[in-house]
Order: sequence, then C-alpha cells, then structure tokens
Amino acid sequence: GDIYKECQQLIALVEDIMKLSRLDEGSEDLEQEDVDLYGLARKVLSDLRPIADQRGIALHIEGKGQKIHGVWRILHEMVYNLCENAIKYNKDQGSVTVKISGDEKQAVLSVQDTGIGIPKAQQERVFERFYRVDKSHSRKIGGTGLGLSIVHRVVKLCGGQVAVFSQPGKGSTFTVTLPTAQ
Repeated sequence: GDIYKECQQLIALVEDIMKLSRLDEGSEDLEQEDVDLYGLARKVLSDLRPIADQRGIALHIEGKGQKIHGVWRILHEMVYNLCENAIKYNKDQGSVTVKISGDEKQAVLSVQDTGIGIPKAQQERVFERFYRVDKSHSRKIGGTGLGLSIVHRVVKLCGGQVAVFSQPGKGSTFTVTLPTAQ
C-alpha cells in the first residue's frame, strides 16, 4: 500500500512537471473559446464535493456568469488547483467560498478558505515551483508543490493577475483577475 501511494505521488509530480513545461514552451494545444467562469467554478466545486464532504468542509459559490476567452482545459486546471488547495489546507468543518465578479473589462475569481493560512513573509513565495509553506504537513496532505505555480503560469498566459491575502489561523483568499471575452 505504501509503495502504491508513493508511486501515485511520483506520477502526479511527473504529470505536473510536464504541464508546467508545456505551458512554459507554449506547446499546449491552445484552442481558445469563450468560457463562463461561474459555470466552470460550479463544475469544479461539484467535482471536489466528495473530498470536501469527507472533512465536513462546506463549499459555496457566489456571483454571476462572467465570460472570459481562453482554453477551457487549462482554465479548469487553474480553478481546480485553487479550490483543491482551499480544501486541503482547510480545517475540518471549515468552508470554501468561490466568488465570481467583474465588469465588461475584467472577470474576478476569488477562492476563500477558513484554513491554516500563510504567514506574510511566505506569501510572495507560494507561486514558486515546489515551494511549500508548511513542510511538516506536506506528506500528510499530499500534492506536488506545483499547483500554485501552474495557477500562476495559466494566469500569466491569459493576460491576468493573481494575488494572495492570508492570515495564519484564519485562512487565505486567492484572487485571479482576467480580461473578459470581447
């Protein structure tokens, strides 16, 4: 069982490294389309609900439909990574709230959790490859340390910005701003 678990971890690591490499090289299949950010976030939360339910974490979505122009697959990866982290680094019986807002020029996605938070001094580094805030929880929580790096790269590829606001013990909010579909 332990060997299988370690193999799965290695496979996930290799897959994430390959995703980042393809994004860096621009070799991803980039067939763009108009994507409803609200609908995408709703699907991601639905996909993650079984994981959240195991720990009693409530999932909420607020806002309205916002169309952005991009590659559905990589936008899904971005939203999935943010929401999965919000669940992983949350407290049991916590909550995750995804908010979609914006106007005719920009769409804003924010993912807020009630989790462990990130110390101010480490917030700049969370988008670095393999960086982990809490190394003691790394093996227990799993993951490759590349999820937020992938988020950062996707946001840059889409011409947007990503920011984090966090307080240790109170949770984190990741905010992504992307241009809307014109």
